[in-house]
Amino acid sequence: MINKLKLLFCFLFVGVAGIAQEVEFTEYELENGLDVILHQDNTAPVVTVGVMYHVGAKDEEEGRSGFAHFFEHLLFEGTENIERGKWFDIVAANGGSNNANTTQDRTYYYETFPSNNLELGLWMESERMLHPVINEIGVETQNEVVKEEKRSRIDNAPYGKIIYATGINKYVFDKHPYKNSVIGTMEDLDAAELEEFKSFFKKYYGASNATLVVAGDIDEKETRKLIEDYFSEIPAGPEVERVDIEEEPITETITATEYDSNIQIPAKLFVYRTPSMKAKDAYVLDMISSILTDGKSSRMYRKMVDEEKTALQVLAFPRNQEDYGTYVMGALALGETPLDTLAKSMDEEIDKLQNELISEKEYQKLQNKFENRFVNSNSSIQGIASSLATYSVLYGDTDLINEEIEIYRDITREDIKRVANEYLQEDQRLELDYLPESAKE
Repeated sequence: MINKLKLLFCFLFVGVAGIAQEVEFTEYELENGLDVILHQDNTAPVVTVGVMYHVGAKDEEEGRSGFAHFFEHLLFEGTENIERGKWFDIVAANGGSNNANTTQDRTYYYETFPSNNLELGLWMESERMLHPVINEIGVETQNEVVKEEKRSRIDNAPYGKIIYATGINKYVFDKHPYKNSVIGTMEDLDAAELEEFKSFFKKYYGASNATLVVAGDIDEKETRKLIEDYFSEIPAGPEVERVDIEEEPITETITATEYDSNIQIPAKLFVYRTPSMKAKDAYVLDMISSILTDGKSSRMYRKMVDEEKTALQVLAFPRNQEDYGTYVMGALALGETPLDTLAKSMDEEIDKLQNELISEKEYQKLQNKFENRFVNSNSSIQGIASSLATYSVLYGDTDLINEEIEIYRDITREDIKRVANEYLQEDQRLELDYLPESAKE
C-alpha cells in the first residue's frame, strides 16, 4: 500500500509540474519581417530580451571560417549611440547581465534586467541590429579575443577537440560546412578584409533574419508599442539563401587518430552522423544516449566502470543540429586498458540495443527522466526566452516549448531498437583514437 501511495504521489507531482510548465506566448511579425515572441510572467520583476539571428558557422564562405562566432564578439564593440567598450558597463550599471553564443546554425544575444529596464534592453538590441560600428579597431580587438578563446577552450584544454568537435566533424562531414569548426581558423580571420565583415553583417543581420523574444514581467500591450518604436524602422535585409547540401551516407568505417598535448588518459570514440534535430529519430537517439551513458546507472557506466573496471569514465555528446547531427560516444581508458577493449565493450552494449527490447522497467525510468528534464528545462525566464527562440528559428514550431514532451512520450521500446539498428552500425561511423601527444613517440 505504501509503495502504491508513493507511486500515486509521483504521478501527481509530475502531472502538476507538467501543467505548471505550460508556457503561454504570443507570436507575430513586424512589416520588416522581424519575428516577435512575447511571454508574460509577472511572478518576478525580471525580463529577458533576446535576439536570435538565423546565421551560424555553416553559413560562412569557404576560406572565411569563424565569421559567425566572430560577430558574436564584434557586435558588443559599440554602436553609433553606445560608446565603444561601454556595452557591458551599461548593462551592469542598470542591474542586468548579458551574454551571447554561437552554434553551427544560429547566433543568440540576450540581456536580463530588472523589468523596469525593459526599454533599455530593447533599445540596446535595436542599436545592435541597426547601428553597429564595424571598424578596424573593433576587428583587431576582437581578433585577439577570439584567438585567446581558441587557445583556452580548444588548444590548451584537455579533450578540447572532442568537446568543441574540431577533431571530429572534419571526418564525419565531407561536403557540408558542418565539417568546419564554429570558432574557425585564425588564418581565415587574419586574412579577412574589413569590407568582408561589413558585407557579412548586411547579408545576415537584418530584421527578416532575426527573432526577438521578450519574456518575463511585462505588459504585453506596452511591450508591443516599444517594439514597434525601436524595431519597425530597421531594414528587413536581403533574403537569406539557406545551406542545402546533402551528404552521401557513410558506408564504411572511418578510422582516425587525434593527439592532445593536454591529456594523459587516452579515449576511444565512436561517432555517428545522425538526422536533423527535427526528425523523430533524433529524439530517439537522445534516449539511446541516456540509456548508454547518462549517469552511474547507465549501461556503459555499470559495465565498463563498475564491473569490468576498464574505463575511468564513459562519455557521450549528442549534438542535435538543423541539417544533420552527430552522436559521439566513448570511454576514457583506466590504467593500461587497450582502446580495442573499450571498443569491444561499447559494441556489446550497442548490440544489445539492436537485438533486445529494453525492459519495461528501464523504459519507464527513461520516460520519467525525460519528463523531469522537460519540467526543469523552462524553470527560469532566461531559459524560456532561449527555448522560445530556438523552437521558432531552428524547428519552425514555437509550440514545441509545450508539446515536445509528447514526442518523447510517443517513443516506444521498438523505436529504440529500430533506431539503434538504423544509425549505430559499424560501417556508418568514425572510430577515433584520442591519444596524448606523447603517444606519437
